[in-house]
Amino acid sequence: MLFNSLDFFIFLPVVFILYWYIFRKKIQLQNLFILVASYLFYGLWDWRFLFLIIASTLVDFFVGQAIHKSTNHKTRKGWLWVSVLFNIGLLGFFKYYNFFINSWIDFTSLLGYEQQSSWTLQIILPVGISFYTFQTMSYSLDIYYKRLVPTKNLISFATFVSFFPQLVAGPIERASNLLSQITAKRKFNYIQCKEGLKLILWGLFKKVVIADAIAPIVDDIFANYSEYPASTLILGVSLFSFQVYGDFSGYSDIAIGTAKLFGIELMSNFKFPNFSRNVAEYWQRWHVSLSTWFRHYVYIPLGGSRVSKLKSVRNIIIIFLVSGFWHGANWTFIVWGAIHAILYIPVFLMGRNRIYMNTVVAENKWFPSGIEILQIFSTFLLVTFSRVFFRSQSITDAFEFLKQIFTNFSFESYEHPLGYRMIDYFILLGLFVLYEYRIRKDERAPFKFKSRIVRFIAYTLVILGMLLFYDDHIDRSFIYFQF
Repeated sequence: MLFNSLDFFIFLPVVFILYWYIFRKKIQLQNLFILVASYLFYGLWDWRFLFLIIASTLVDFFVGQAIHKSTNHKTRKGWLWVSVLFNIGLLGFFKYYNFFINSWIDFTSLLGYEQQSSWTLQIILPVGISFYTFQTMSYSLDIYYKRLVPTKNLISFATFVSFFPQLVAGPIERASNLLSQITAKRKFNYIQCKEGLKLILWGLFKKVVIADAIAPIVDDIFANYSEYPASTLILGVSLFSFQVYGDFSGYSDIAIGTAKLFGIELMSNFKFPNFSRNVAEYWQRWHVSLSTWFRHYVYIPLGGSRVSKLKSVRNIIIIFLVSGFWHGANWTFIVWGAIHAILYIPVFLMGRNRIYMNTVVAENKWFPSGIEILQIFSTFLLVTFSRVFFRSQSITDAFEFLKQIFTNFSFESYEHPLGYRMIDYFILLGLFVLYEYRIRKDERAPFKFKSRIVRFIAYTLVILGMLLFYDDHIDRSFIYFQF
């Protein structure tokens, strides 16, 4: 079930009404109901994959109990490995099995040994598997590191794992935040619900008006890159940056807003990354839940930055390579991760990786300085061109795309594949960037205006924009569903 579908707009009000008016008296009934609703939400894609979520839930629930009860270090570690191997095993089989088989066949063919690809399987990637396996693993890891006491309530834990607003594409929540709210009594809060509806509206705008409207242009340019000059290819990859941002941050806004309707506060996943002043700040603002997960469960256990500079650089490389591989079973994602490691390391070595931790660009000022504009533009440019690998189907396609930019550098006006005026998109994106700059201090308050009239105008323009740019012929699924 998609957030931007008619099914969801029927599903959500029904669940909301039953949740607050039928099941609100007992927290256990409320949790059981939201669990059933979450399984229904996921099962409408493919009910068979519900068994994977249930299996992951049961394994980590009982592993958590076993780790907590044991006082023997080796036993605790053994139980932790059960969780890690089970979840990584699920992820590895469904997401990476064919990648490893095909990579081995390609490698042996380079050595002169021809092999048949009979070992490959027709495997369907379960939606959201990269997200919920990491979420359940973090529960076992937190118990192992004694940051968390396990819950004894299986229904509460299952609800934590499968909570439908963030089940499919995050944010990847830690039990200390989400499970603690699920086990606590919740009361209906009108202000919280109103904030949630605003976030849902803004998320839908970013998805429908920004991401979906741009998608046909990006698809056309990347599919036919050999036929276009450099100007068009630069346009294509630049628009892809806006597409993937509008798509994924839009999903996250809808997820956070939907959770608010049920009295749950999820972590922020995007904090206006397009206004970042270096690559380190960018990764503090882009897909925050994944970056946080890798920092807590991989980077810090490896020694983080507390070890020598050389080992710290090693840790950074590992994090970015693993993060790239997390995104997909393709060498393009690994190269994309390697590029970000290369971009991040100089910032780290100069000691500038933490200077923008708690600030926003042009804080307490109307306009950014000339240096800040240059920093923002250069960071956006570096991140954008790395996405040539993220978007391309293969390493060869990515390099050919870049080669075409540098060897066919000419300017030609681009014609929209569906015949629409390109100037409308440029105006739209310009206004979108200016609006996000205006609200850059609070990613959870997209319509924060003192005047009711201004708020009404903003709501009206957003709704009209969605009606104007909505197109039935466009694939409305979210990009990160494939991860």
